[in-house]
Amino acid sequence: MTIAEKILAAHAGNIEITPGDIIKVDVDIALANDITAPISIKAFEASGFEKVYDKDRVVFVMDHFTPNKDIASANQCKRIREFAKEYGIGHFYEGGDAGVEHALLPEKGIVLPGDFIMGADSHTCTYGALGAFATGVGSTDLAGVIMTGQAWVKVPSTMKFIFNGKLGPWVGGKDLILYLIGDIGVDGALYNVLEIEGEAVEGLDLSNRLTISNMAIEAGAKAGIIAADEKTEAYVKPRAQRNYNVYKSDDDAEYLSIKEYDCSNIEPQVAFPHLPSNTKGISEVGEVMLDQVVIGSCTNGRIEDFRIAARIMNGKKVAKGVRCLILPATPQVFMDAENEGLIKIFLESGAIIGPPTCGPCLGGHMGILANGEKGLATTNRNFVGRMGDPGSEVYLSGPAVAAASAITGKISSPGEVMI
Repeated sequence: MTIAEKILAAHAGNIEITPGDIIKVDVDIALANDITAPISIKAFEASGFEKVYDKDRVVFVMDHFTPNKDIASANQCKRIREFAKEYGIGHFYEGGDAGVEHALLPEKGIVLPGDFIMGADSHTCTYGALGAFATGVGSTDLAGVIMTGQAWVKVPSTMKFIFNGKLGPWVGGKDLILYLIGDIGVDGALYNVLEIEGEAVEGLDLSNRLTISNMAIEAGAKAGIIAADEKTEAYVKPRAQRNYNVYKSDDDAEYLSIKEYDCSNIEPQVAFPHLPSNTKGISEVGEVMLDQVVIGSCTNGRIEDFRIAARIMNGKKVAKGVRCLILPATPQVFMDAENEGLIKIFLESGAIIGPPTCGPCLGGHMGILANGEKGLATTNRNFVGRMGDPGSEVYLSGPAVAAASAITGKISSPGEVMI
């Protein structure tokens, strides 16, 4: 069996399963945010249930339109706050306790290896980097989980991707997953699991692995799993709030497909509008002038990302006419960046520092693009209108390319500014 199949089997009562089976599984964590939770709450209240399945397994994070951008978003959060209080939800995060959910939950040890996690947010697949099965669902689906602690799941097939060799200069997890998506397309793994391994992946820290799993959904995948190893254990053990299980795929596990990549052929990647699969290596980009650069989000908003950006931006100035937004994904990341002197570097470069928020990633607030503007972001999606006006264009990259591009005012290789 594969990792995914072992996790599903364990959560279905250790039954034998094969891809295509419909099974009922126990859910370890049910997650929603300030946009999706109100719909779940409405369905919950309409059902007549008098309590949630486990007040310590339901998680609400106020991160999308927060700090509240308008009256509607304030009322959304108010409703969730009142529900959390009424039902004794232990994991309710807002204000100075909140961060971007998919950075916050691993940081706090809420999600763990071997878990089955459902979240009313498509990028819930992020937690697969810990060796968990994590997947996004609709808000009404999540309401059923909040009521019962269980869900029906169709067992997906697994596609294995192996990244061989050493990574080149400035190449990280974002570049690997963009390269993969560029190869197979946004529907190339539809309702399948991506199982990702190889020498290059083993060399990555947890931050880069979380970035890879975060964007599994951009290939249509149900989940994106990286097997837990010593690095995972070192990250998880000091944080874990409960016991967990580590699963490995069997040597004779069956895969829908197996594909290998030679990392010596992978350079920093850029996804052009209007799909994450529309990728080019940095040497193929040409001249693309920018109006805005965003470094942050659940994809690349951790301290490791800001260390890379600060290394490139140190002693340099953001190009005239470019707005560079720095958004640490959690309060802890912000504090670490401050303590390491990174915030000072960003401020002196002319960047704008914002609080932990999803904000501009979904075109919510704090960095909306106007008609005709071009933005480069370390986020995960670049659909039409994703970050603002439908007439704007969004390009995606890792933190190194984003930082270099903020300095030059156009999409650039880090090598162009690190002379």
